[in-house]
Amino acid sequence: MSCLLKASGGLHARLRIGAVLLAAGEGRRMGGVAKALIRLQGVPLIRRQLIALSGAGVDELVVVTGHAREAVEAQVQPFPVTLAHNDAYRDGQQGSVRAGLAALSGPFDAVLVVLADQPLLGEADLTEMISAFKKRPAGHVVVPQVSADGQARRGNPVVLDETACGLILQGDANFGCRQFIERHPELVHLHQTTNTRFITDLDTLDDIERLAQRTGWKLELPKLEAAA
Repeated sequence: MSCLLKASGGLHARLRIGAVLLAAGEGRRMGGVAKALIRLQGVPLIRRQLIALSGAGVDELVVVTGHAREAVEAQVQPFPVTLAHNDAYRDGQQGSVRAGLAALSGPFDAVLVVLADQPLLGEADLTEMISAFKKRPAGHVVVPQVSADGQARRGNPVVLDETACGLILQGDANFGCRQFIERHPELVHLHQTTNTRFITDLDTLDDIERLAQRTGWKLELPKLEAAA
């Protein structure tokens, strides 16, 4: 897989964008729920992400599965995407990132790495990150840093260039690791924003309850037999 970065100048040309959608997690803090299958207003989160990525103009998309593989793949089937499976999904997210990057055919100017459990993420938010990538003064990866409630928190998704893709595929970098980012600030451009959708995810049952109370929307867990 190759990410090919164009020289910039004047107005930004349209980038060729690849994307990796991570849907492999086993939802340990939810008792083994496949978070990609949680329904928001009747629509599984993974389908919401697929629609958002399509609207943002992504040219090629890889969905990485792991836990509840068959159930997740059934939701993805109607969409023109590539499937990659990470057998070692229990070992952590970075293996799924590598599996997704390796499955992209390329070449690309940039690659979005998106989590399936961010329920409010939409087309406009992905476009914001692509725009931040185009405008960055330096760095090989763009990470949203959200200012809210007097705090600054790093969020998702991230956008990678060719160098970042190569480092991850070689196993030399984990851009999701706070320690790595702090040790190598020259590699990372922090996109300063107040967009809290970048830091809204569903890790626990309490997260689901809080989001339902805040939005008034209906969230439903998948049946365990369907998600196994």
